[in-house]
Amino acid sequence: MDFITGFNRDQLVMMDFESAVGPDSWARIVDMFVDILPMGELGFNDVLNNEGRPPYRSSDMLKLYLYGYKNKLRSSRQLEHACKVNIEVIWLLKGLRPSARKVAYFRKENAKAFKLAFRHFVGLLKDWELIEGETIAIDSFKIRAQNALKNNFNQNKIDRHIDYIDNKILEYRQQLDTADQDDLTQEVQDKIAYQESKKDRYRTIEKQLRESGETQISLTDPDARSVVIHRNIVNVGYNVQAGCDAKHKLFVNNDTGTVNDTHALSPMALDAKALLGVEEMKTLTDKGYTTAKHLEICTDNGITPYSSPKEHSSQHNGLYPMIDFKYDATKDTYTCPADQILTTNGSVYDKAGHKVKHYKNRQACKTCDLRDLCTKNKNGRFIERSIYQEALDENQKRVNENPEYYRLRQQITEHQFGTLKRQWGFTFALIKGKENVLSEVNLIMICYNLRRLMSILGPKELKNKLKGLGFALSGIYRPILELVSLLIPVPNLQGLKLQYDKTSINSLKLL
Repeated sequence: MDFITGFNRDQLVMMDFESAVGPDSWARIVDMFVDILPMGELGFNDVLNNEGRPPYRSSDMLKLYLYGYKNKLRSSRQLEHACKVNIEVIWLLKGLRPSARKVAYFRKENAKAFKLAFRHFVGLLKDWELIEGETIAIDSFKIRAQNALKNNFNQNKIDRHIDYIDNKILEYRQQLDTADQDDLTQEVQDKIAYQESKKDRYRTIEKQLRESGETQISLTDPDARSVVIHRNIVNVGYNVQAGCDAKHKLFVNNDTGTVNDTHALSPMALDAKALLGVEEMKTLTDKGYTTAKHLEICTDNGITPYSSPKEHSSQHNGLYPMIDFKYDATKDTYTCPADQILTTNGSVYDKAGHKVKHYKNRQACKTCDLRDLCTKNKNGRFIERSIYQEALDENQKRVNENPEYYRLRQQITEHQFGTLKRQWGFTFALIKGKENVLSEVNLIMICYNLRRLMSILGPKELKNKLKGLGFALSGIYRPILELVSLLIPVPNLQGLKLQYDKTSINSLKLL
């Protein structure tokens, strides 16, 4: 019976690596993309040693990481192994085999450079008119940190551990009172000493928590926090914020904030607006971002937020909801269902970080026939109104009047997270610290945007654009460009004007 057979391993085979890598390979795109980056200005410094072995080029190491993160090769050991067995990586690095230690150090020591590289790429996409900056959808996803849940503590968790230890010590002391044998007595005393040492450890952690001023503390990765990873599954990790442009669903900016999205809207929106250099912008966010203060900050800075409204906490408790109280903006008063006027003394109070004013009418509440339907407070009904309430009302009106526009949010920003987490395995961080975790976020988002360009433009047009930019970066002038354009059909080379200021990484433009 005949079978399909392979080549003879003992036969000498002549081959070249260039033909072993496909023309539309991810490795070729990465190679061309990194070659057009101003590595020195971005902060990737190649420092040559006076003695010993010279270092690897930063461009080669960045190519290795961009290739790896797209293909689920993220750890330094995996990347080291790929340099030996993966034919595309061998072609990409021209046979270089950096050790796992070298690979790991490059990622650890270039956190700021990775961020600048991502932002430089976003600026390039804006110049290519692939990012508009008109509508930005902001959302977040969670990833696990290099910190076990047992090494994360808040005050309640510390108290539970100490209470358990106190009960065990009490139990051991009761055993001592009834013990007759010396061997048993020594064993119980050793157990008590062990529990006392554990209690001292928790007291030390409690002191660290109190001195930090935070609500929780992580021992392995101090920047990590306990977050809800999926539904009711709690783990220690990071809440990664991401802004995406509506035109082609490309990532614009990122950050890691607190455990939720409450205070992330205005920082992310202002950062995106400044990065894209637009005068006006719209944002789409879910209700987790609906905070009155941040809505007003956005509005005051030329950003129109569309954030899903939240229901008032007084609703569905069997009493008159807030909607039944009519506000008079001119007089700054409320009218209750009994047609009584609730006024304020003008003072602003701090309630869990929110600035509010109180409105009440104690005298009217004392004799009101509707009191039982309105409040259970012995001093009568009072209303808390945020000093930014107008921003909340305007936002709710915008969302209600433009339901189809608001529905674009999920289309713009949700599917990227599925690609990063399900297809590329970006569900956990490999390194510790917020800045270093952002290195991974910036790397994976560069990969996503670059891979997305292959779908938007097609591999051939993308390579042509990168070629044209490579010519511009290398300082080739018009006569040479015109000559090259006759040999290689590069779009937009005809009539090309170059402006390149070496003092700025954002000044390179194809006009």
